[in-house]
Amino acid sequence: MTLQTWLLFLAATAGLSFSPGPNGLLALTHGAVYGRARAVFTILGGVLGFLLLMMLSMFGVGALLQSSVTALTALQWLGGAYLVWLGIQQWRAPGLRLNPNGGSSHNNVMLFRQGALAALSNPKVLIFFAAFLPQFVDPQRPLSGQFATMALTFAVIEFSVEAMLALSAHHIGPKLQTHGERFNRFCGGLFILIGLALPLSR
Repeated sequence: MTLQTWLLFLAATAGLSFSPGPNGLLALTHGAVYGRARAVFTILGGVLGFLLLMMLSMFGVGALLQSSVTALTALQWLGGAYLVWLGIQQWRAPGLRLNPNGGSSHNNVMLFRQGALAALSNPKVLIFFAAFLPQFVDPQRPLSGQFATMALTFAVIEFSVEAMLALSAHHIGPKLQTHGERFNRFCGGLFILIGLALPLSR
C-alpha cells in the first residue's frame, strides 16, 4: 500500500468512524451512563467485532483476486455505487436520539459483550466492508501486508473516535441530538464523494 493510498484510507476510515452508527451511539450512551473508564470495555468489544467482520471481508476479496482481477474491478465499481447509496440514506436519516437505559448491574464483561454484539449483529457492516476495502487494494502488491495495514489503521481510528465520544458524552450527546440532521448530511456527503471518487480515480 502506497502512502497516498494509506492517507486516503485513513481519511475514509475517519469519516466512517465519525458517522452515526450503533457502536458509536453505544459508546456515547455508556460513557454517559457508566463513565468513560467502563465504556472502554464496550469500545474494545465493538472494535473486536468490527475486526472479525473486516477479516471475513478481506478473505473474500483475497479469494476474488485469485480468481480474477477483472472481478475485483467490477466489485470496486459495485462497491462505489453502494457507498453512494449508503451516503444518500445517511443524508436522509433523522437526527440521533440517545436512549440511556443503564444501571449499575452491567459488569465489564457484559459491556464488552454488548459492544461486540452491536458490531457483529449488523449485517450492513459486512456488506460495507466488502464494498469499502476493495477500493484500496492494489492487486500488484502482496495482500497480507495491505490487509494488516488496513486492519490496524481501522482499529486505532475506531477505538480513538469511540473513546472520544465516551469521554465527552455529556457535552457531545446534546449537540448531536440538536444538530443530528446536519451531521448526518455531512457524513452522507462524505460517503457519496468517496463512492464517486475512488472508482473514477482508477
